[in-house]
Amino acid sequence: MRPEAPMSHVFSEETHRNLLSRIPHCTGRDIADWLRTVEEGPSLFRFEEKVSWLRSEHDLAYGHAKAIIHEYDLRRAARKLL
Repeated sequence: MRPEAPMSHVFSEETHRNLLSRIPHCTGRDIADWLRTVEEGPSLFRFEEKVSWLRSEHDLAYGHAKAIIHEYDLRRAARKLL
């Protein structure tokens, strides 16, 4: 098995949405459940630390973990704006 090459921190909105749409099928858990998992997980500061934690604790592919953390950060930022 070939190691996964890390993706750039920045990816298109379309790529992000495509990844999110595949996560329930690939993991058996919906996005809301994953976002709760991140919320209830350890208080990590850096993006890549959160991605690494999610991957190691839940055996997720890098792209899926990154998309979940990115979505979590987007929603958290939107809450702060309200």
